[in-house]
Amino acid sequence: MRILLVGAGLSGAVIGRRLAEAGHSCRIIDSRSHIGGNCYTERDAETGIMMHVYGPHIFHTDDEEVWNYVNGFTDFMPFQNRVKATAQGGVYSLPINLLTINQFFGKTLHPDEARAFIAEKADSSITEPRNFEEQALRLVGRELYEAFFKGYTEKQWGCSPTELPASILKRLPLRFNYDDNYFFHRFQGIPRDGYTPMFDAILDHPNISVELNTAYTPEMAAEADHVFWSGPLDGYFSYELGHLGYRTLDFERFTYGGDYQGCAVMNYGDRDVPYTRVTEHKHFSPWESHEGSVCHREYSRAAEPGDIPYYPIRLVTEKALLEKYIARAEATKGVTFVGRLGTYRYLDMDVTIREALDTAEAFLAGNDSNEAPPAFLKSPR
Repeated sequence: MRILLVGAGLSGAVIGRRLAEAGHSCRIIDSRSHIGGNCYTERDAETGIMMHVYGPHIFHTDDEEVWNYVNGFTDFMPFQNRVKATAQGGVYSLPINLLTINQFFGKTLHPDEARAFIAEKADSSITEPRNFEEQALRLVGRELYEAFFKGYTEKQWGCSPTELPASILKRLPLRFNYDDNYFFHRFQGIPRDGYTPMFDAILDHPNISVELNTAYTPEMAAEADHVFWSGPLDGYFSYELGHLGYRTLDFERFTYGGDYQGCAVMNYGDRDVPYTRVTEHKHFSPWESHEGSVCHREYSRAAEPGDIPYYPIRLVTEKALLEKYIARAEATKGVTFVGRLGTYRYLDMDVTIREALDTAEAFLAGNDSNEAPPAFLKSPR
């Protein structure tokens, strides 16, 4: 079959590779000048440092099949993300752990003592948190909330934490030991030579053609037997019902003669600091040695037409519009919507790959039994 895949990021590359291996002809197009989507990495021309161009990407998963899959295309090096935070005149360890608690409150608490101490700080009168702020107050109390969550969240999402669902904070760990590894998965790492060579290897198949700087047109779909769309869900329908809400990021690049902050990621919790974090790219490749440094200050704002969408907002207004686009998608034949943008969901890299592999297998199985592929393997609802 002739397959058109719109987007050369994780979803398009992984689905395209599997279908190519099954003998299908896969045409992958991307409007950008490079493969890899937001995972794209490149060496900085001035410093030679490997840069995560669209922000930090640390691969972490408990899915052994996905871990083996990516390691089949590149060499991953061990990497644990150890985030620090500047807040209220101090530097602290994140996620909130025993060191953070003792640092912040000037204590030398043991784990059980810290657990009891935070329980006293927490607002136990909140039994059913209705929003992000109430969830934070219930979890850690006002002092830690205002230092590490309130200002950062207002900058990241552009709204009051009282307008965000409590579920956002339920994903953030609170630890009563000194474990400052931001993630808790069995497998964690970063490709030795960056992510771009991994995409090169995945796309290296005689049944795959890749066209960059190429925008999708409906005529392309007419030439294909099936389309896999990993662009914005509303974009497929030319935003006819309106734009789904996203946050986007602006990056302010600067260089430094030595080691700027001593870690890969430094969050800034204070509201009067306009950026959310600083990434120092050489620390994402500790197996390399660089005297100088290149960093990015990261600013979050509402995405406008033409911006790169990063984080789906998924509040009440967006969910109502999303329902309308889901209905349009489910009534559309010959196209499957995949990935972070195609399903309007925030997805980690490993989940994106898992869903791409499963989508490809479901397509092949349905093709064998003459069943039409669904619009979504995983519902965006």
